[in-house]
Amino acid sequence: MGKEIERKFLINPAKWAELTKPGGKHLRQGYISTEPHKTIRIRVAAGKGWLTIKGISTGATRLEYEYEIPLNEAVELLDNFAENELEKTRYEIAFEGKLWEVDVFSGDNDGLIVAEIELTSEDELFELPDWILEEVTHEKKYYNSNLTTYPFKDWL
Repeated sequence: MGKEIERKFLINPAKWAELTKPGGKHLRQGYISTEPHKTIRIRVAAGKGWLTIKGISTGATRLEYEYEIPLNEAVELLDNFAENELEKTRYEIAFEGKLWEVDVFSGDNDGLIVAEIELTSEDELFELPDWILEEVTHEKKYYNSNLTTYPFKDWL
């Protein structure tokens, strides 16, 4: 059984701008299903494609199954079956022995920056970088699938 334990945080844009970071990678992802109890996502990044199925979140944990698929099939699925899409640039930042994935969204979600950290248990301890503002793990509006139907530009 696949399982993901992930926590999400908002980023301080000013501190993020000052941070020395590696090059990011562009991600295009779309959703075949955005039902609350299951999402089916197609992603294209760095010349590869993935199919991901995620279950409903319980706390910071949910079932997750991810499979690499041929790039051309991922693009065809996005073009022909994805009901909603988003684009972002992902940066991988190492901090205090943990890998943080920081997503800088574009398009209808421009201006939103979210950091995620995957853990081995919900109570695992970790240090917060000074560029973290606040935790938003339990706020559904920050789920990528929800950002495709209720984007950041509409929040204000």
